[in-house]
Parts: sequence; structure tokens; C-alpha cells
Amino acid sequence: MTEKSGPAPRDADPADTADAKATIARRSLIGAVGFATLGGIAAGALGLTGNGAAPARVAAATSTPTTSPTPRRSAAPTATMDHDARAESVVKAFPAKTAGLGLQELPSRIVDDAREFDLTCEKTRWEVTPGVTVDALSYNGQVPGPIIRVTEDERVRVRVTNKTDQTTGVHWHGQRVVNKMDGVPFITQPVIKPGETYVYDFVARPYGSHMYHSHHNATEQVGRGMLGPLLVMPKGRGIDPAYDKDELFIFNDQLGGLTINGKGFPATIPYTAKLGQRIRFRFMNEGVQIHPAHLHGLTFEVFARDGYPLPQPFRCDTINVAPGERWDAIVLADEPGVWAFHCHILNHAEAATGMFGMVTALIVS
Repeated sequence: MTEKSGPAPRDADPADTADAKATIARRSLIGAVGFATLGGIAAGALGLTGNGAAPARVAAATSTPTTSPTPRRSAAPTATMDHDARAESVVKAFPAKTAGLGLQELPSRIVDDAREFDLTCEKTRWEVTPGVTVDALSYNGQVPGPIIRVTEDERVRVRVTNKTDQTTGVHWHGQRVVNKMDGVPFITQPVIKPGETYVYDFVARPYGSHMYHSHHNATEQVGRGMLGPLLVMPKGRGIDPAYDKDELFIFNDQLGGLTINGKGFPATIPYTAKLGQRIRFRFMNEGVQIHPAHLHGLTFEVFARDGYPLPQPFRCDTINVAPGERWDAIVLADEPGVWAFHCHILNHAEAATGMFGMVTALIVS
């Protein structure tokens, strides 16, 4: 086979990349609001701490007794949790440092007129929130898996090597592949056994935001991390709306709980933008529950569903993302500040101890 160099592999250490992103986010957070400390900024700007509730009291009975009254005393105040202190401490930790960074660009090479990728299924210890580490099943040691980026009508070859102790298969969710490349064991292919390598070869179409994930023992394997984005860029210019930044927002609700891009709050990485920039968000749901993505203060201009352009784009501030769905929206960063960004099923985002799970922020400075 003849081989030509494609995009160069990344040399950056994932831990260094994660640290750099967290540092940039913290600096942006400080610059966006202008306070001296992260905690004061996050607690004040996000507005995530509630007003302290007054202790509940039981009033004395007011009915008139029919017999000789017995003196009554008001009940002692009931103990209440210090919600404010706990909620504030979580926000002060945002964005919290954790090991592991998903969604790194997967290197490729051109071999016999096809763009070729190497994808490895492997067990990984994954830190979801500080101190909470779980046994994940991953692609290339990342949760979510690396970004596979190709161009519409490009021939794609993906070499999948299984280093787990389970059989598996990879489905190219949203792609119009020939049937034998669809990635469903016992229907379109044999299982990929531990130690085996299986080659998928297909033409990338249609363009848009798509996914790849396991389609074998999928509840466990996808739930534990075997998922990733497949981004097919259109051949023609001007097909998609103009944008300055391209961001992924992937829900999952099994591995270590409720996560955005493989992390739970306060370990989620905030999104950042300069005033006036247009940010493209690619929403994907790889979980088993519906998750409405809600952005405070700014507006979604929704233009595509499941990779297909909408006949009529629309505006909203909450996008309901069902399992398997993809939605594309542009956000114009026209108001500075720290804008909360979360699943609006409230018990996926906040409890009596404060924010958790599917919460992040968009910082406009």
C-alpha cells in the first residue's frame, strides 16, 4: 500500500491539555466579571447558591380547648443543612481538575486513496469528578472517544482493535454506509473478539454531526464510555452558517453518573468566547434518558437535526436532546458574563448539596 501523511498526530500530553484548558477557563472567568477570586466570581455570576431558608418552626395550637388547657411551648427549630455553604464550595471548585481528557482529534493518514484511522477499544480508569474514578470502556483511552473528522464523500477506513475482554462492534450512527459496514454483530458482521482487529471501509455521507459507538452489549459498553463524535464536513463552502468556534456537548448518564463530555460538575470544562463571536454547538445524547440543554442569557439559533439542515431554522434557549439525537445550533456571544449551561431536568443538575452532574458554563469576555 502506498501511504501519504495526513494530519499530524497530536504530541501534547492530555493532562497538560486539560490543565491548559482549565487555566484558560479560570482566567476567562476572572476576566469576564472582574472579581478577585474564582469563588466569588463563580458564586456571584452563576447565581447558583440559594437564599438560606429560615428554620422551620411549629406554631402553638390555636384551637380553643374544651377541657382545662395544658400549657404549650413552641417546638424547637429543626436542624437545617447549610445549603449555601455547600453549594458555594462546589461552585468555587469549578472547573475542578481531574485526570483524563476526552474528545481529542484522532490522527489519520492517507492510504490507497482512503483516510485511515486507528481506533482501539480498551479498559480505562476514568476520573469523572474529583476523587470519583470508575472502570470505563473507552476508545483510545478517552471518554468520550476521540473526534473522527472527515470530509463529505471521502473514503474512510477505520481499523478497530479490541483490547477489552468483551466482544464488540462499532456502529457509524447517522451514516449512509453499505449494509455490511453498519457495525451490528450477527446482523451485518461477526463480533470483534478480544485481540482481533476489524476494518470498516465506507464513504462518508451525509455531512453533519454524527456519532460512532458500540452496538453490541451496548447498554453496558456505550454506558461505560464506548462512544465518540464522527464529524463529516461538507464539501461545499457556505452550506453551514458562519461560525468562529466549533464545540461539542455530549450527554451521557451512566458512566459515573450524569456527565457532559465525560465529566460531572464541578469537573466539567467551561466553554469560552470573545464578545461578538459565533459558537457552533453540536449537541449529542449518548445516554438512555432525554436531556434538555438550557443556556442562560443567550439564544440558540438551531439549524440542523441529526446532521440534516432544517427547512426553517428556529430560535430557542432550551433544546431537548433525545437518546441518539444530534442538534446543531449557533450562539451569538453578544452579552458578557458567566452563563450557566445545564440539563434542565433539575435532578440531573442540582441537589440540596448544590450543583452537580450536567452543569457547565459559557464564559463570554
